[in-house]
Amino acid sequence: MDNIDLLVLRTLRDWRREGHHAILATVVRTWGSSPRPLGSMMALREDGRTVGSVSGGCVEDDLIRTYSAIGGAFELPGWRSHLVRYGVTADEAHRFGLPCGGTLELLLEADPAQSHLDAIVSSLDAGQLVRRTVSIESGEARIEPAGVPGEMRFSGTEMSHVLGPGYRMLLIGAGALAEYLATMALFNGFMVTVCDPRPENAGNWSVPGVSHTREMPDDAVLAFRPDSRSAIVALSHDPKLDDLALLEALHSPAFYVGAIGSRRNSDTRRARLIEHFNETEESLRRLRGPVGIYIGSKTPAEIAVSIMAEILAVKNGITLSPSMDVAIAKSAQTTAPACV
Repeated sequence: MDNIDLLVLRTLRDWRREGHHAILATVVRTWGSSPRPLGSMMALREDGRTVGSVSGGCVEDDLIRTYSAIGGAFELPGWRSHLVRYGVTADEAHRFGLPCGGTLELLLEADPAQSHLDAIVSSLDAGQLVRRTVSIESGEARIEPAGVPGEMRFSGTEMSHVLGPGYRMLLIGAGALAEYLATMALFNGFMVTVCDPRPENAGNWSVPGVSHTREMPDDAVLAFRPDSRSAIVALSHDPKLDDLALLEALHSPAFYVGAIGSRRNSDTRRARLIEHFNETEESLRRLRGPVGIYIGSKTPAEIAVSIMAEILAVKNGITLSPSMDVAIAKSAQTTAPACV
């Protein structure tokens, strides 16, 4: 789940602990274009305060006008759960700022129980996956352990939403490139861990909010316990460190495994892993290297943008054009005929 949705649940829990009335809105269905994905959440307090987002802003404004105390006394709605649809007509889509042809349906839950929210947040804080199920007719909400991440499902009468830890990133090597990439990962909602056992790199880190470990990289990957929401990027330029991390990462469920390096170094790395570590062309198919998309980047900051863009594309299920592959693009430049 996205980091903002974790924030929504934690904030809503705190509001309910403080005795506030609140409504939880979740995107359960979309038609056509939609500004926010299924499962996106927003919490609305009775005084008009909000956290999270379900659209580009206009739907939120309508919910505030309808269900908050702004302009009048707050009264609890006569339901525990309720469905509301926005953007059915072209005029409504324009009014609510939805993309052309876009329609979304929200599940609204009035005053979710504090004990229920406590249980969800406690599970998430412990790194557990949970399935949250809500009956539209009765408003009953329950949670149970979930084995694997999954998409939100909505049958028309029941919502089933797997919630779990946010996306995580493990970086091997604590150099300047790692600092830029960690910064970008943080504001994209990733929890970031940096591993570097080299004493000369200890104490030079300047990005707050990042976890550090000085374990050997293979041990760090095992301790990190990668799942399908994990990205692992080797940035140390030291084969003794990068190779150890990659050997563990490639056999994990991580959605992204990559390593920095030139085309020659990347080819040499692949040959080394096959010759000395019993890897195969098939087992290395998931290894991305040189990492990033081709934008002509040369500075650490630009290279970090390139890497982060590729990670987000993979995360979002986007198939990148071969022309954006760093190795392919550079090879094409090398073999291009000179202008005359």
